[in-house]
Amino acid sequence: MQTIETLEEFYRRHPVDNQKVFAENNTGQGHFNVFMRKPCMVRSPFSRRDFYKIALVIGNGKMHYTDKEVVVDRPALVFSSPSATSSWESDTGPQTGWFCLFTQAFIESGSPQIQDFPLFKAGGSHIVFLTESQQAFFSAVLRKMMEEMDSEYSGKYDLLRNYLRILMHEALKISPLNPAENNINAPARITNQFLELLERQFPIDSSGQYLKLKTANEFANCLAVHTNHLNRSVKESTGQTTSQHISARILKEAQALLKHTDWSIAQIAAGLGFEEPAYFTNFFKKHTGISPATSRLSNS
Repeated sequence: MQTIETLEEFYRRHPVDNQKVFAENNTGQGHFNVFMRKPCMVRSPFSRRDFYKIALVIGNGKMHYTDKEVVVDRPALVFSSPSATSSWESDTGPQTGWFCLFTQAFIESGSPQIQDFPLFKAGGSHIVFLTESQQAFFSAVLRKMMEEMDSEYSGKYDLLRNYLRILMHEALKISPLNPAENNINAPARITNQFLELLERQFPIDSSGQYLKLKTANEFANCLAVHTNHLNRSVKESTGQTTSQHISARILKEAQALLKHTDWSIAQIAAGLGFEEPAYFTNFFKKHTGISPATSRLSNS
């Protein structure tokens, strides 16, 4: 079974001097860090990660994915997300550049739903090849990000989020002109459709709004595919089951509603598709170890 590399495991592979950057919540709202891409491993583990990564790769090599291999023979931005299993293999010759890594909690502070960003989506193109001037631009942004990480500016993490969004959107402007590859296999396509359909149900922004799709079978019917086919496709593309994705998204919404609304536990339970508040409480405790009421108190 493929393992999921955590931030802690990543830092064991990439030791740094300042131990405080190991903290999963080093920004107060998720994790962020940026590094020079040197030295570079000859080949990284073939696995999924529980964090996002954007690398400016200057040096030749190959990106290996579950269903394809992409040769990187000129400067490129490489986008990695928890939905894609991948590894990097370096060719001989110098390897330079920069990379930043961050969690969903960091970037979604004021900018939700990063999984909808095209260059991170499962089954899509994750590599954007660059011209010399584009390489210079992205190098300058990443260099500024490194400088900002060492600054004492009180708003530096907000500034770093903005730099991160500049990287993402400038890359997206380029990618339609220079896609690394355009072939998306059938499992990835079904997975994309499922994830988009799942996300489209959120946020729950009124007490009279209810989830319409809550099970793999309901999603499969909506997508006009057999439930087994949907489950196989999602598992192959992401390493997680359909039910795990559904549960994770419902849990995320539950935590947001508990923190940001004054709705009763019963109202939240109903909005998230639970027939009884007790079912919601059991679900929440199973995934967090605490009750919804306790979670709300801890955020007050």
